[in-house]
Amino acid sequence: MAYSDSGQPTGLLLLAIVISFVVASSLNVYPLNSSMATLRPMIMVMVLIFWLLFQPRYIGVFSAFVIGIIADLLMDTRLGQQAFAAVVVAFFIKVGSIYLKELRTSSAWLLASAALIVFQLNVWLLQMFTQGVFVAQSGLSLLMSILSWPLVLFVLRKFAR
Repeated sequence: MAYSDSGQPTGLLLLAIVISFVVASSLNVYPLNSSMATLRPMIMVMVLIFWLLFQPRYIGVFSAFVIGIIADLLMDTRLGQQAFAAVVVAFFIKVGSIYLKELRTSSAWLLASAALIVFQLNVWLLQMFTQGVFVAQSGLSLLMSILSWPLVLFVLRKFAR
């Protein structure tokens, strides 16, 4: 990846980050029938986790908050629920990546899986406290997100180098 003299990423990296979030948000709201919608992976969160892992200098807690707010608006959840969960995930990844000496595919998958679980647990707790509901079907979405993480890694990894 080419950087300018000041250490800032080139426009190509920023463009890849923005396009990946636009595509992820489009896939998150793409209409599916009800049986398929329960299996939809949390693509927006998966892309956020990818960039938090592989470009931590440019995607951080503030970016996670902004992406969470956008996800709240797109998914029609209470404002701040997904934003809070995304910020918790950003902190989780920041702390978790301190202990990783080298980020290999297997360790990235394990950290991303743990981060997805943390995200979903936070959303469940917030929904239970604020709305008094528990949507167990989102557990299938969590499972699909964990299983499809290598696909996100494969597609976006060429932009992270």
